[in-house]
Formats: sequence, C-alpha cells, structure tokens
Amino acid sequence: IEKYKKWVIAYTKELRLPMTFYTTIINAVFAVLIGAGFMLAGGNYDNKFLLNLLFYIIITPIITVTLSKIMYSSENEMIVEDAIKRIESILERKPLPEAKEEKKISKASIKFDNVTFRYEDAGKNALNNVRLEIKEGEHVAFVGPSGGGKTTLASLIARFFDTTEGAITIGGVNVKDIPTKQLMSMVSFVFQDSKLLKISILDNVKMGKKDATREEVMEALKNAQCEDIIEKFPNGVDTVIGSKGTYVSGGEAQRLSIARAMLKDAPILILDEATAFADPDNETKVQQAFSQLSKGKTVIMIAHRLSSVVDADKTFVLKDGEIVEVGTHKELVEKDGLYAHMWNEYNKSVKWKVGA
Repeated sequence: IEKYKKWVIAYTKELRLPMTFYTTIINAVFAVLIGAGFMLAGGNYDNKFLLNLLFYIIITPIITVTLSKIMYSSENEMIVEDAIKRIESILERKPLPEAKEEKKISKASIKFDNVTFRYEDAGKNALNNVRLEIKEGEHVAFVGPSGGGKTTLASLIARFFDTTEGAITIGGVNVKDIPTKQLMSMVSFVFQDSKLLKISILDNVKMGKKDATREEVMEALKNAQCEDIIEKFPNGVDTVIGSKGTYVSGGEAQRLSIARAMLKDAPILILDEATAFADPDNETKVQQAFSQLSKGKTVIMIAHRLSSVVDADKTFVLKDGEIVEVGTHKELVEKDGLYAHMWNEYNKSVKWKVGA
C-alpha cells in the first residue's frame, strides 16, 4: 500500500504541469479568439461582426468540452479492453480432464502422495512434496502462518485444481479418476466467507440437496442452530435473502451454509476458517452446529484461531508449502516448535485489552 501510494503521488506530480497547461490553454481559447477577432476586424465593428464573434465565443467552450470527452473516452476504451481480456482469459481456460465412469469408493480416507502444486504463472510452488494420510472418520486440522498452503491443500482434495506432481486419493482412488459429480457428492465445503444467493432461505439450503423435502430442510436448519434466524423474519424459511433490505449477518450466513452442508451429508467435510466472521454469540452457535455436522465424518479444519482445533485427532502444521510438524495439540505444544510458538502468541492475543 505504501509503495502504491508513493507511485500514485509521483505519477500525479509528473502529470501536474502538462495537465495544467492543457486545461489552461483549452479553456482560454475564447479569450484568444476575442483578441484575434478585434485585431482582424480593423476597427470595423458592425452588427455582423459582433454577432459572428458572439457565436464563436459561445461555441468554442463546447468544442473544448468535446475534446476533453474524446480524451477521457480513450481512457474508458483501455478499461473496457482490460475487462474484455479478463473475461476472455476465463472463457479460454481449459477444463480439467473429466472421468467418465463412477468409481466404487468404500472409505472416506484421504492420502497425499508426494504432492507438489504450483499456481499458473506463479514464481514458486505453493506446495512441496506433501505426504500425509487422513483416516476415515478422523478430525484433523491444518494450521500455520498465512500463505503456508493450508487452503491450497484442502482445495486440491475437491479438485479445484490438479496437482503439478504426485497424487491425491480418496478411499484409494485418485481424485482425477473420480467424475466431478461423484466427487462433489463426497466433499462438503464451509468457507470463511459464505455466500448466499438472492433466493429464499429454503432454496439456499436446498442447494446442498436439490430433491430434499421441506421437512428435511427444516431439520437441517434446526441442527445448524438457525431457528432464531428463521423466527426473526415474517416469512420464515420462505424469506428471500437480499430483497427489500432483508439481510443476514456474517455469522448467520455461516450457520445457513452449515445447514446446507448438513443437508448434503457428504462423508468428507472441509471447514476453511469457518468461524472467522462470527461474533462471540454466533461463534458459540456455529461451534454447536459443527459438533452436529461433524458426527461420523472425515473432517478437515483450517484455522488461525487455534482454540477451535485443540481437540483435533491430529494437527498438520504448514509453512512455505511444507508440513513441518504433525501431532496432537498436547504433543505439538511439548515439541516447543512452530505450533508451540503460535499457541503462545494466540494466548497472548486473547488477553489483549483496549483501555483500562
């Protein structure tokens, strides 16, 4: 931000002088026109001359305004060209190869076998030679400094991208060999910034299972601690989100997303900073919803708030795209490594107070 600020100020100062000259000259043409008109008239100031002079004095500023619009239109053209290029870059993206036949997958276990991944046009790898195994029904956590590769690791499970090297398997089957529809039925995501569409609460939740009955949706909403959200709207579950000032808070949107994931009932659940935007009251309800949602599932939690993952069966600590530590909360604290340092810093931050 500081570098951008310096660049903008320097760029503005560089253009200040030519812009001042341009503005002055373009707006002073009518003054030059008056002087030139009287000089060329040679003292013959009849009505015809005065009418002509008055006409050009009035019309000249319109010409200058038009010139300014032409100048700004070139800027708008560059903006449009940039927007079109970005749209084309998406449309030109090649889809990932699609498997045709459904695979028989009996277990919701996950294995990363020497996985390396680099984003397109990136200068370095986001992940390097990652090897890990998550057993069926196990609750694990990915923690570490920002940019360490936590979300990338989770995204590869759902095959949002393909690995650069190595393989990821679910129940012993490579995710590249699982059709997208089958893979999506096996994995549920709850993101830190949950999005709701401008449709009813009922239809938003039904996105998890389109053929669900109203009773199934209501049960999912109840288990996700969403009853207070439904009760505050006159139309209840049929309330359209985003219409006529009808909105929900970040924590409430999170709970509705959890209800959607509950309805989907996928065997693998990925929680990516799922309590990041929740206030204390909402966080308590979100945690209660998670305890319901996580039963009998393979769960991967990505968190900076370490208190939310202390009960995980196993915690993987990532730094610079590599797993640097693995163990339970107690084991990692006793190791006195990166996790222990993060835990100590987290506990210090919890005690921060503003004012007396």
